[in-house]
Amino acid sequence: MYITCLDMEGVLVPEIWIAFAEASGIPELRRTTRDEPDYGKLMGFRLDILRKHGLGLGEIQATIAKIDPLPGAREFLDALRAETQVIILSDTFEQFAKPLMEKLGWPTIFCNTLEVAPDGAITGYRMRCPQSKLTTVRALQSIGYETIAAGDSFNDLGMIQASKAGFLFKSTEAIKAAHPELPAYEEFDGLLQAIRGAMGQ
Repeated sequence: MYITCLDMEGVLVPEIWIAFAEASGIPELRRTTRDEPDYGKLMGFRLDILRKHGLGLGEIQATIAKIDPLPGAREFLDALRAETQVIILSDTFEQFAKPLMEKLGWPTIFCNTLEVAPDGAITGYRMRCPQSKLTTVRALQSIGYETIAAGDSFNDLGMIQASKAGFLFKSTEAIKAAHPELPAYEEFDGLLQAIRGAMGQ
């Protein structure tokens, strides 16, 4: 029995923080998990910038409402879900993900949650569990699933390396060069065929 675990941002949809950096005119917010392996450090950096500029959840959600999935992502997910179970494992937050999940046809997503003040200021966040992607993959394996994983960033490497088959998708040249043992794909058709191959189809 197989289950495929996919990252969300950079794989199925554009990077939310990059889109918000462009919308807000704050280039520092372009920094993502492709650049910073330490997620706690990255989120602390982001929240500091939001506080300095007086920005909150409402402004970010207004940007997210304008984001569409990457071309072909919905069709890829539909084709994959017709053949195997799929879970999106993301370090994003429930308050960010919902409109994007609607545009993707409501796939299952495991993510985190933001702590938000009554005025909309983001005061903190709660991670679902430590090393959430790797922990989830290992939990799925413990209940009898063979996992297949794909992602683009540093925080995806754990789940990719722990899975029966793992792939980089639309990753950076630096990450691909550091992990030549991981097959890397740029197009959904190639990734779909690789997942099918891993399942013996």
